[in-house]
Amino acid sequence: MLCKPIFSALGPLVALPLAACSPSQPAPQPKAETVPTTEPAPATPTTPQPTPATDSHTPPKPGVLKTFTEWTVGCDNTLRCTLASLLPEAGGGDMITLNLTREPGAASRGGGKISLALETRNDQAATKRPPASFSVDGKPIALRDATALAAAIANAQSLKILDANGGTLATLSLKGAAAALRYIDAQQGRARSIDAIVAKGPATSTAPTPPLPVIAAIAPSGSAAKLTATQVAALRKRATCDLEGFTPETHALGGGKSLVIFPCSTGAYNLISALFIVDGASITPAQLDAPAGFEATGADTGTRVKSIINGDFKNGILTSYAKGRGLGDCGSHQSFVWDATRFRLSEQADMSECRGNIDYITTWRAKVVRK
Repeated sequence: MLCKPIFSALGPLVALPLAACSPSQPAPQPKAETVPTTEPAPATPTTPQPTPATDSHTPPKPGVLKTFTEWTVGCDNTLRCTLASLLPEAGGGDMITLNLTREPGAASRGGGKISLALETRNDQAATKRPPASFSVDGKPIALRDATALAAAIANAQSLKILDANGGTLATLSLKGAAAALRYIDAQQGRARSIDAIVAKGPATSTAPTPPLPVIAAIAPSGSAAKLTATQVAALRKRATCDLEGFTPETHALGGGKSLVIFPCSTGAYNLISALFIVDGASITPAQLDAPAGFEATGADTGTRVKSIINGDFKNGILTSYAKGRGLGDCGSHQSFVWDATRFRLSEQADMSECRGNIDYITTWRAKVVRK
């Protein structure tokens, strides 16, 4: 293989009158009395049931990443945009990276908020001396003041990450940062408006907030199928798998169907697995609504059976993590959910540059509703 409701229909309870048995002899007739009538009890109001979310059937189209010198930037389908710092292309540098993310929508309507994330897992100094603040061209900025930091780096030359004692943990290059921020202004529809970070202007912002696509997914249920030795041999041949010594995984999907994750080939840091669906006596290649595995990175365009990389299936989510190299600082991470027919892309995050940043940029998101 190439590397590559249920709503309980509770009807109203009907009160059936019991017929009194008449004695054989007529009973004495009592004096007529006025029997007070009883008002029927008011009906208990029913709690309105929420309308199930409708699947939007939106074809997934992950955003494309762009690199401006020392920064990579990208937006997802809702126009949430992130710029990510990169280590020097020549190598070396401090192993701390910074991501700044801006939400879509006009600030006047509660949108446009900016957040930051520092990635320190690969930096030994930062594990002992956690980051405490920033210094931009000598100006101190609080560690969590993402808005002030974004505004400052748009017109600065030097960004330092400091520990609690003011010691320098890392120095990040700001080459390309202003261009990346200007790109976000344009993508989010803020250019020449008061909401822009770099491309400021007098106009009132009309930045849009595209809605999240909705996927109606099946909640896993039932028991996973058990493959026979004959079936395993047939699937290995079907997917042209040459990997021995790995046992295929099966996972119940619901509706009597099961997912097969079939290990096919492996490299230094990537395990490629083919995907099949078991439905009774039938076993067919799984269908996905988006490229996955190495097909998603463009490295595999001819695989006969859809595959995932370093895959897993947990809590109804199928994941694939295609690494560009062992450090994991480039590649594609994807999540899929099952809609009873195929797997649908619910989230994707990418990093196109192998330059030290392991905090991938989200390029696609959807709202998953279980049914």
